[in-house]
Amino acid sequence: MNYTVLLYTALIIATGLLFGKIAKYLKLPNVTGYLIGGLLIGPSIFNLVKEEALPGLEIVSVVALGFIAFTIGNELKLKYFKKVGVKPIVIAFFEATIAVVFVFVGLLLYFLIIGQLNVQNIRFALVLSAIAAATAPAATLMVIRQYRARGPLTETLLSVVAIDDSVAVLLFGIFVAIANALDPTRESASLFLQIMHPIFEILISVGIGGVIGLILVFGCIWFTGRGNRISLTVASIIITVYLAHLLGGSSILAAMVMGFIFTNFSSQQEKVNELIYFFTPPIYVMFFVLSGVELKLSVLITVGILGVLYVIIRVVGKIVGAYIGAKVTKSDENTKKYLGFALIPQAGVAIGLSLVATTTLNPELGAQIRAIVLSATVIYELTGPLITKIVLKKAGEITASL
Repeated sequence: MNYTVLLYTALIIATGLLFGKIAKYLKLPNVTGYLIGGLLIGPSIFNLVKEEALPGLEIVSVVALGFIAFTIGNELKLKYFKKVGVKPIVIAFFEATIAVVFVFVGLLLYFLIIGQLNVQNIRFALVLSAIAAATAPAATLMVIRQYRARGPLTETLLSVVAIDDSVAVLLFGIFVAIANALDPTRESASLFLQIMHPIFEILISVGIGGVIGLILVFGCIWFTGRGNRISLTVASIIITVYLAHLLGGSSILAAMVMGFIFTNFSSQQEKVNELIYFFTPPIYVMFFVLSGVELKLSVLITVGILGVLYVIIRVVGKIVGAYIGAKVTKSDENTKKYLGFALIPQAGVAIGLSLVATTTLNPELGAQIRAIVLSATVIYELTGPLITKIVLKKAGEITASL
């Protein structure tokens, strides 16, 4: 048995604790400290955590994302949606769609200017722009929890990031289907079936999360002890993540739906969520430090103008889209002004979609998209949490001076 993984686990947690404390002294979000600490001990700098050790630690990230998604689902209370209606759904649609359109048009203009606007580059622009819709909920949630943010902007932000990835998966499926249809050398399924695939993925995820969520609801009635309830919740999250991967769904969406069902239909949700709150810190610390370990500074020098365009235009698209969505839904001024800035982080889902992109385009273009998305992740993950903290503070929704 290889016990080295235990050494890495201890090193990762210790790094998180140290750099979380340093971040507090510097008045930065803990998440930023975790990511920087991970970057320092990872292969990019001091190489204390070796590249070959990462596959063995991947399960931590998968499980942690399940807990994060479950927690976000817990915030989606029906009484909130009864009060605000379809506002978060409309805003999520606008911010995701407009970010995609902005990146797509920006890339087409770039190829036009340099005289390389051909079918292959149009397919490249379609696939890369579709990835722009995705937003990473993990960093956003951690900033909100650390600073105990409360208010209309925070509530809308949590709802939008929960819905965002579903919109991203749909848009990605549609754009990839169009890109495949434009490839004269490719024999593929019909355009209709390709567009339906992401819809099936969402339905599978909702089904898994709904069923396991109901099991958890009834299980917490049967099991009354705190230890039993926390064990049942942990087991439910893990089996949800497993089934989503097994059946081709989204583990993040499935765990969110599970949390949504539990928070709205269980009389024990507050007690259980308090237990989860004290159980998860080491998992979250490991997740973000590992995210930092996996960041590769070397990709930053390989992306060129296309990478810079993607990073900038996506942010502009998110800000404009969120503003338009908030304007259409007549949201409050803080939501109009600040929501888009809190939607910058991009990680897990985007990286996963970039892997799919490598199978859609030729190896060279696929590798270029992967490099662009990975480099954008480095920038977004290091700057996003701090920007989220700043806008929540400007909106007056941070009540704790941490």
